Formats: sequence, C-alpha cells, structure tokens
Amino acid sequence: MVVAAIAAGREADLRALLSSMNAAPGMADPRNAILPFGAFERLHFARLVVLDDALQADLQAHGVQPPRLATYLAFLGDCDGPADDALAELAQRAKPGLARIFEHCEGFAADNDLLAWMRTHNRRAAASFVNWVGRSVRQIREESALQRVLAERVPRRPLAVRGDAERVHAELVAYVAGEVGAGRLALTPEEPTPLGWQLRKLVNLVAVPLLGLVALPFLIVLAPLLAWQLRARETRDPEICPRPRSADIQALHALEDHDTTNQYTALGAVKPGLYRRWLLTLLLVFTEYACRHIFTRGFLARVQTIHFAHWFFFDDKTRVVFVSNYDGSHQGYMDDFINKVGWGLNILFSNGVGWPRTRWLIFGGSRIEQSFKYYQRRHQVPTQVWYKAYPGLALVEMKRNHRIRQGLEQPTMSDSEALAWLRLL
Repeated sequence: MVVAAIAAGREADLRALLSSMNAAPGMADPRNAILPFGAFERLHFARLVVLDDALQADLQAHGVQPPRLATYLAFLGDCDGPADDALAELAQRAKPGLARIFEHCEGFAADNDLLAWMRTHNRRAAASFVNWVGRSVRQIREESALQRVLAERVPRRPLAVRGDAERVHAELVAYVAGEVGAGRLALTPEEPTPLGWQLRKLVNLVAVPLLGLVALPFLIVLAPLLAWQLRARETRDPEICPRPRSADIQALHALEDHDTTNQYTALGAVKPGLYRRWLLTLLLVFTEYACRHIFTRGFLARVQTIHFAHWFFFDDKTRVVFVSNYDGSHQGYMDDFINKVGWGLNILFSNGVGWPRTRWLIFGGSRIEQSFKYYQRRHQVPTQVWYKAYPGLALVEMKRNHRIRQGLEQPTMSDSEALAWLRLL
C-alpha cells in the first residue's frame, strides 16, 4: 500500500484522472493508458482510493476535539512474490502514468525517483489474509483455461459401461498433453517456495508464542484490572450507528456487482486512549499470526468467500483502514460475517468509534444486525479504481479448477474416481 497526502486544491483533478481509468463505475479498464493493470502478470487485485477524515467528527461523542487530518490517496495491490519486486516493475513499466497520479500528492515532483518515492510511502499491513497461500495469477488463469478446454471436449452422453469413465479420463489426459505440446495450452509447474520466506515464517511461528509465554505472568496479574477497564469502557462508550444517507448508499451500489467479486474499503477512528490502541495492536498481532499460520487454505474462520483482506494503521494508530476482495453480494458478505464469525468482528472492530455496544469484547456488537449494517456502510469508502486479474472467476471455481488439474495429473484412477473427476467438468 503506497499512501500519500493529496496536495491542497488537487483532489478534484485527481478524482477526474482516476475516473478516466475506468471501463465502468469503479471498475478499471485493464488496458487503460495511465496504469494498464492487465500488463502486470503477477498482480491479482489493485485499487486506488481517496481516504478523507469525514468521520473524525464522531470523536466529539467521546469528548475529544477531532484533529484535522490530511486526505490521502492509497494505491494497494495484491501480488505474487515480494511487494518490493512489484513496486520495481510498476515503476519501470508504468512510470509516466504513475507520475501523473502521484503528482497530485504532497512531496512528489516530476524529477523524483519514482521507485524510491513509492518505497518511502509504502505502508506495511498490521494484518493480512490470503485465501490460498501460493496460488499465483498464472496458476489461476492456466487452470481456468484448462477447465474450459476440457468442458468443451468431455462427452455429454451417459457412461453406461464399466470402465468408460476411466477411458475418457485417459483420452482427456492424452488430449491435454497434445495441446500443451503444441503450445495451445500451458500448465506451468508451481514455483518453489523461496527458502527465505519459509525461514521467516518459521521464525514467526516460534517467536510469537515465546513472547506470549514471557508476557503471560504479567497478563495474569493484570487480568482483573484489564477486564474491569474493558467492561467499564464498554458500558459507557457511545454507539454511533445512524442510517446512512440514501445518496451515499446509492454511490456505493453503483460500484458493486459488476463481477462475481466485489471490493470493500472502510475507514474509521480508533476509540481514544492508550487502552484501546494497545488492545487493538495486540489483537491484530494475533490476527496476523492466525492468518499466516492457520487460515491459509481457503478459510478465514468459517468464511470462504474472501480473496484477500488487510488491516492498516493510519495517523499514529488513531485510525484503521480495512480492505478486502470478496465473492458475492455485499449483503451476503455481511451476513456471512454476522452468522459465522460475528465474535471475530467484535474483537477487532469494537475498538472503533461508534461500534454497536459489546459485552466482554465478543458478545453483542455485530449481532445487533441492523446497527452493525448501518455502521459498516457508513464507514465504507467508495473505491475510485478497482482491478481484478481474472474477471468472472469466484473462489469456488478456482478450487474446482485446481481439483481438475490435480485429477488430470494423477497417473492412475479407478473408474469411480474418474467418474467423480468428470463430474467437475
């Protein structure tokens, strides 16, 4: 995430420039002349979004006079491989367009070293979720092409004779081998996981629990005080969940449901005081740990529709930005969270100003359905430009396509296994 304050008087021009990059409201033209996202083969999703401080006024309910904050431009990308490599490729291949975008930001000049400037303004996520760690853009596209080829080739007649499914499987394996050999189809072997990445993951796997063990005696001693402080704050923190303005909802609706996948960007203030700031920091450390080591194969708790999700701190941890890419409608996305992981929403987002009142951090809150839905819509920010590398593909289809490829590469199959595989087509 590259973040920079928008220069005074330049916001309107910037919004007009961003709008010119779209083929539909909020939906990037992958071949647009400013930043042709489709030319970058390791880029899954990208977005450009303007983040203002409109909801800072809610701090007045806590007796705090809200500071005037800058309006930011955020450029976020989900990519294969190291983020720095992606920045370097963007700077090399799209320098003129990126310079046109960032010239609307404070501290950027045409003679700047673009890559150095982006590195300086790059912001690390406090926590990140990746639906399927290791699944690349190339793999997704190749497996989708494989599914389409096989779906056209597979016979649509009943298989009445025992052994027919096994025979058809063998025929399709031979056909695909011929297509790959002729260069009409590609099935690139998965790249090996970099050793450095594996070592960093192992260090994190061990280090976080060890630090937790060191801190445990202090937490046990402080637990009664911390619990009392939490409950005292929960009973007096104000709820701010008015019904969003109709015009704002319509503006958000206009950006949604152009694809099987949608984007979500939300921004809000953290409740004042060190207690909430430290609690949220600690909870996001645990979230990052769980997403890095546990939720790596299609699930975020029980939710299976999220491609990527990230939490970012802003303005000295006084605000949080949450972004995600998810399958299905916005309504279904919210219902998924309420029904499957409402407690998880409460643990993190109840530290935000105005969240529906919780009890002991996990009860209430998002379970108060209408208040929660008003709250999250009110905090949602329109995303000016959004790009998806594989339009029309949902996570369930990616999983199916991968199973098809696995079955194709399986050396032998029984007739019943082959029949189950053919049903995927």
